[in-house]
Amino acid sequence: MLKWLRDAVVYQIYPASFADSDGDGIGDLPGITARLDYLRWLGIDVVWISPCFVSEFGDGGYDVADYLRVAPRYGSNADLEELVAQARERGIRVMLDLVPGHTSHLHPWFRESAETPGDDRYIWSDRLAAPIEKWVPNLGRRGGYYLANFYPIQPALNYGYGRPDPAEPWRQPVDAPGPRANRAALREIMAYWFRLGVAGFRVDMAYSLVKDDPGWVETGRLWREMRNWLDAEWPDRALLSEWGDPARAIPAGLHADFFLHFRGRALRSLWDNGTGSQGSWADGLPCYFDPDGLGSPGDFLAAWEEAQAAMNGEGFAALPTANHDFSRLVCGPRTREMVPPAFAFALTWPTVPVVYYGDEIGMRFIPGLPEKEGSRLGTEQRQGSRTPMQWAEGEPNAGFSTAPGDQIYLPVDGAIDRPTVAGELPDPDSLLNQVRRLIGLRRSEPELTAGAPVEVLNSGYPLVYRRGRLLVAINPRRAPAELDDVLKPGAAAGAEPLLTRGVTLDDEVLRTEGFSYGVFRLRE
Repeated sequence: MLKWLRDAVVYQIYPASFADSDGDGIGDLPGITARLDYLRWLGIDVVWISPCFVSEFGDGGYDVADYLRVAPRYGSNADLEELVAQARERGIRVMLDLVPGHTSHLHPWFRESAETPGDDRYIWSDRLAAPIEKWVPNLGRRGGYYLANFYPIQPALNYGYGRPDPAEPWRQPVDAPGPRANRAALREIMAYWFRLGVAGFRVDMAYSLVKDDPGWVETGRLWREMRNWLDAEWPDRALLSEWGDPARAIPAGLHADFFLHFRGRALRSLWDNGTGSQGSWADGLPCYFDPDGLGSPGDFLAAWEEAQAAMNGEGFAALPTANHDFSRLVCGPRTREMVPPAFAFALTWPTVPVVYYGDEIGMRFIPGLPEKEGSRLGTEQRQGSRTPMQWAEGEPNAGFSTAPGDQIYLPVDGAIDRPTVAGELPDPDSLLNQVRRLIGLRRSEPELTAGAPVEVLNSGYPLVYRRGRLLVAINPRRAPAELDDVLKPGAAAGAEPLLTRGVTLDDEVLRTEGFSYGVFRLRE
């Protein structure tokens, strides 16, 4: 178990949108380096940067054409090395994004494979097969069709199939030469960046590598092989997977895994957008962090209990406030003033908290933006969560870039009341300062770290739980709530409020105002 990951507060940066240092309208690595002092002030100790490698950006950089070279628009390998070094001086680790399931069609591996019969780094068929929409005609000398994972420009790397099918002769076993070569390449890619000081990777679509793999048996064996290699060669490095099911991912060898929007109701039951559905992957069902109090944390708690049992202390679940695919906390019916309880929950529950850039100031999901670099996936318009970071009012593009407004990667939020870092810094009650205090509390109280015990005392409104001697109460709806039997008689005597906003605890009576949270230290 990695202590640094157990104690981490992770901050996800979408590099095109965070900070532009050279005025071309697109964020870059030197821009991130220039903002490291802000992240240190906030209390962040791990930064995860979404793909920053060479790409044609047909899918926001998730179509990688060179895993070992930084995309010129973001800078150079030397810029990334400098970022890692400057971050280390501030006690911040840097994680990159590994895209193991597919490459760009411009990657040299694919160009070679498309011209060379018998090259099986990718999945090839001499005929069109089902599902038809996933098979793409090959324009190279080899002919035939290749399997794509998402867009046609993303040919799937071949890690083999979990089971054979005589009707589909292209299904290779997982130990065939092509799949073995791809596993070796993954180790080479990771080792290259580890040698430059990178602390680990967030692993894109980690569950999807081996095709037709019932129960993810072979996929699990693949990641266990990778974990054994890491433990032997790079024991302080971490893999944080996009599997969406910690109960499967951690036993498969990953260090941590997210609760995510595309698998089950765990994350959506917390902060989807409920009946005011707006944004990406909103299903219209009630969620617990709904201002009208229509939801329940039950689905999340059930998934958490299942994950806890399966992880068995071997790894961690991660809880994101949002990400580059899923809507921000401020979306639909939730305003900036309503989201502090969500941060209080994320920073006191025994998961690894992952703050999506800008959520700490209450940036909002912006609907109706133009498609940008593959941001529209089916009916989902992900660009609403990818708008530029808002640093300061009175500066061009809210301090993100000096480029003309029509050259900005995506439009900056034009709302007259848009939040900015500079605007929230002097206000002690701002969301930014509340988040900073919550991170500081997590840092100072070992009982709040990932993996430490939790006991749920009330699973309605408010949500109340113990973390050792700490009592946490969260009320994410506008209506107040009161409990008079949450603690044993006398247990509240002398309770010390550590960080409270609208919550009081007197004589075993817990009172919570709307949109409130409180953390108390009990005597026993």
